[in-house]
Amino acid sequence: MEKQLFDPWEWGKNTNSVQAVEVKNVTGTLYCSGQVAIDGNGVPSNADMRSQLAQTIQNLEQLINEAGYECKNIVRLNVYTTSPQTFFTSCMDIYVPFIQKYGIRQATTLLGVKELFATLTVELEATVVK
Repeated sequence: MEKQLFDPWEWGKNTNSVQAVEVKNVTGTLYCSGQVAIDGNGVPSNADMRSQLAQTIQNLEQLINEAGYECKNIVRLNVYTTSPQTFFTSCMDIYVPFIQKYGIRQATTLLGVKELFATLTVELEATVVK
């Protein structure tokens, strides 16, 4: 797999993402459904967003690994949250280390949504290649 990043503006270096990712010679693509803070029994978390994000990341990592892919090859990562303000003020110390841990440079979109399932406040949707 070959990956080329595009980020034509200087300010892009501060966003934990890039504006576009081109991939060539891909042998597989994994389109992950949105992952949330639901435990192994299907029970949604009622914890704060920060705690939910930590569990959501664990769930996403498990899904990607069990599918035979690697988190370092995430090329698109969308964030859905019921409060973008809360995400930026209380979750970046969890989100950024996750991105840095794998050296991910992904195209991304952050969307504020009215609500998610049950008591959930954050959801991650990824596309991974190999």
